[in-house]
This record gives sequence, C-alpha cells and structure tokens, in this order.
Amino acid sequence: MAVVLSSVMSSMQQGQYDQMIENSVGSFSGHIQIQAPDYFEEPMLDHSLEINEALLSTITETPNVRAVIPRIDSYGLAGGIEKTRPALVVGIDWEQEKALSKPHEKITSGRYFNSNSENSTIISEGLADYLELSVGDSLVLLSSGYRGVTAADLIPIVGIAKFGIPEMNKSLVYLPLNTAQQFYGATGRVTAIAILSEQSKKTEELTETLSSALGNDYRVYDWPTLMPELVQAIQADRGSGYIILLVLYMVVGFGIFGTILMMTAERKFEFGVLIAIGTPKWSISRMLMIEMFIITTLASMVGILLSIPVIYYFNTNPMEFTGQAAAAIADYGMEPFIRFSTEPVILFIQAAIIGAISLVISIYPLIHTKNLEPVEAMRA
Repeated sequence: MAVVLSSVMSSMQQGQYDQMIENSVGSFSGHIQIQAPDYFEEPMLDHSLEINEALLSTITETPNVRAVIPRIDSYGLAGGIEKTRPALVVGIDWEQEKALSKPHEKITSGRYFNSNSENSTIISEGLADYLELSVGDSLVLLSSGYRGVTAADLIPIVGIAKFGIPEMNKSLVYLPLNTAQQFYGATGRVTAIAILSEQSKKTEELTETLSSALGNDYRVYDWPTLMPELVQAIQADRGSGYIILLVLYMVVGFGIFGTILMMTAERKFEFGVLIAIGTPKWSISRMLMIEMFIITTLASMVGILLSIPVIYYFNTNPMEFTGQAAAAIADYGMEPFIRFSTEPVILFIQAAIIGAISLVISIYPLIHTKNLEPVEAMRA
C-alpha cells in the first residue's frame, strides 16, 4: 500500500508538471528556439536573423523535429480612435503557427489570416475592448523598426482572439509574417525560429544536435533557458510535493517498524531455542535479513502491479475540474484536468524508496538478536 500511495501521488504530480510545460512551452515559445547570437541578451530587431531555405531545410530534416515556426516579435504602440496602449506585436507564419499557439482556434469574432502577405491584423479581445475597436475597424501601429527605421501603419482588423493568459489578452497583436517584416523594414528576417519536438523529454538532446548542425552563427536555446520562471515554479511546487511524500514515508516507516517489532517479539522464543541448540547469532541475523529482503521485494512488486491500473486509468480518464475551478483554470490557458504520468521510472523509484526504508528498519531485529540471551528468551 505504501508503494501504491507514493506511486499514484508522484504520477499525479509529474503529470501536472508535464501539463504545465505543454501549456506554457508547447503553446507559445516552443520547446526550442533558434536566435541570432546577441538576441537573447538584448532582444531587439537589430539582432534578428536572416531566414533562408537552407536554414529551414537543415532544421526540418533534423530527427525529432515536429514543426518549425518562424516569428518576428517586437513591441509597438497600438491605437484606436481615442486611446492607445503598448502592445506585443508578433509576426507569424499563418500556416505554421497553427501547430504552436493555435490562433485560428482562439478567434471569437471575424476570421483568421488567408496568407502571409495579407495586409490585416488579429488583436486580442482585451486590447480590442480597451481601444473600443471591432472587426472591420483599423488599428494604428507605431514602433521602431530594423536599423532604426520608423514603423507606422494603419492596418485593418480581420479578427479578434481570446487568449487564456490575462497579460497576453490585454496587449497582443498578430500580423502575417511578410506584413510584419515589411512593417518593421526587416524583409527576410525573423527574431526567432520556434521548434516543436516530437518527444518533449528529448529536448536537451535535440538542442545539442541543432547546435552542432547550425554552428556558431546561431544560438539554440531549450525551454528551461527561455522560461526560467516556469522551471522555478515547478521546482517550488515539487518541493512542497516532497514534503508531503516525506510525511507519507514517515507514516509508512512507523507502520513497517510496528510490523517488524511485532514479528520480532512473537519469535523471541524461537530465536532463544535456536541459540540454545548452538545456532550462531549471525546465522539468525542473516536469516532475518533474507526474510526482510524477500518480503520487501515481493511487496514492492505487488505495489507496482496494483499501481499500474490506477495510473493508467487516470491517464486515459484524467481527473476533471468542474464549475468555477474549471473556468478559472481555463482562463489561464490550461486544460481543466490532471492527466497522470505513465513514466515507468516513477514506479521503480517509489518501490526502491519504500524498499530502502524497510531494509533500514530491519536493522532493529538484527540488533535485538545480537543482544538476545537464550534463557531469558525462552522464559518470555
């Protein structure tokens, strides 16, 4: 039962972390980004990179790459008739972006882009409400472009989208990629190329492969480098999870210790007889160690077998939230459910920890046997 409880809890916790990563990383920044050497330290258009077919071909042909999404990101001043607000202006490939942030699924009014050269924009719902704009109106954009050129335009609004992250929903402007490049005077350039991995667990390996393939002209960053705040949030939550597991291990440890204590007390007469007929105490100790090892191993195996159907069930049938809790989670761009992780290592780690606790506690009967006097033991 100790193995079952600890395994199920760890599986739920790991599944929650995987979900956080996919919602945050797999829906906007990508698992990996390729940037110019100076862009990460000083993110500005002057440090953008030139995109070409050879570069895209090298990335696309790399194993484990699922999608390649070029982007040009910058900031600007978005204005309506009477109000203005700073905005994050993102130039996207209208087709490739569907694999990442899925803007076509977030449209609440109007339509999605038809091409990368369309002179149009999609703005976030919160920004549209603040500027008092709707589909069919025009958005005023003012910014500083590549090499200091003045970027200013009046762009028709073809769609309004709702984003789960509140800050994004207040200030996001989407432009088709070619339109954004012309607006900023950065034709053929992007600030980053986002990459989605076929296997998110192998992101570090894919990062090293791309770094070797692209050389020193580009920098390749994985998502922990791009989003350190997410890593810190997971580490903080993982720390609280460790505390809960530690409490569970303490309860389990005392339970196991009670079982061993009773087992030793009930066999006191048996041990006294064995010692009296000449059995060495070290032989009895060895017998007890073998018994504890067999019991612990069998119990851990049974615990793993009992945990598998529970974890598999909640992986295929996630724990869903309803009502206000579900609405609050959805507002932050996350699915209102927890899908348990099915990583095999979780089961074996928990079984090993519980097994180690049992073997440590088994030291007690060894000490008890060493100090046992046969006459006193048989009188008890």
